[in-house]
Amino acid sequence: MTAALLEVQNVDAFYGRVQALRGISLRVDKGEIVALIGSNGAGKTTTLRAISGLVRATSGRIVFDGRDISRTPASAVVKLGISQAPEGRRLFSRMTVYDNLQMGAYSRRDGHGIKEDLERVYDLFPRVRERRGQLAGTLSGGEQQMVAVARALMARPKVLMLDEPSLGLAPILIETIFKTLVEINAQGTPVLLVEQNANKALEIAHRGYVLETGSMVKEGSGRQLLESEEVRQAYLGM
Repeated sequence: MTAALLEVQNVDAFYGRVQALRGISLRVDKGEIVALIGSNGAGKTTTLRAISGLVRATSGRIVFDGRDISRTPASAVVKLGISQAPEGRRLFSRMTVYDNLQMGAYSRRDGHGIKEDLERVYDLFPRVRERRGQLAGTLSGGEQQMVAVARALMARPKVLMLDEPSLGLAPILIETIFKTLVEINAQGTPVLLVEQNANKALEIAHRGYVLETGSMVKEGSGRQLLESEEVRQAYLGM
């Protein structure tokens, strides 16, 4: 097996005295969409925060592109090539869409490349192009989610992490978001996707992991997990 682009190896993490992650292991290879599913409080967001450097792994290792980043500050993790669109979007509401996108590229100094990526995200999200001069806080929920993903892409990540991108969106917008994620991946960006809509996530995922109360309990291809009776009953409402 080739070396993973991103690998989480037996990671524990705590919030104070409460253990949030218990020996978590997962990997993301080049070209993949990997889904992380589980109920609320299972540890999905904490896993992303540990990878991003926002939560310190108390044991285990996080290896990215051959480098141990377990103790790397969050700002440096972004520069290394891991970008995240967080749950709740967290846009700068009083700044324009354009300025939010520029914030995504704050650590870059390649002006020509930034312009190229701006056109790329406008092509991926035509609505974002239309709204580029509008204050981010005045956008609809679906438009804000598009901007959040576009802003994360402006860092030109080697891995794009998404936390609940479909949360609170109308079904037609959920379809749009997931279709665009497939397109982003087809353009060469690996995706680690945390998603409450397990059915949609596993439909587009090459592989997936199931978290329960901070522990990894199941993994397999997206199709295998979709067809698993245990997963269907617990997470897919079938």
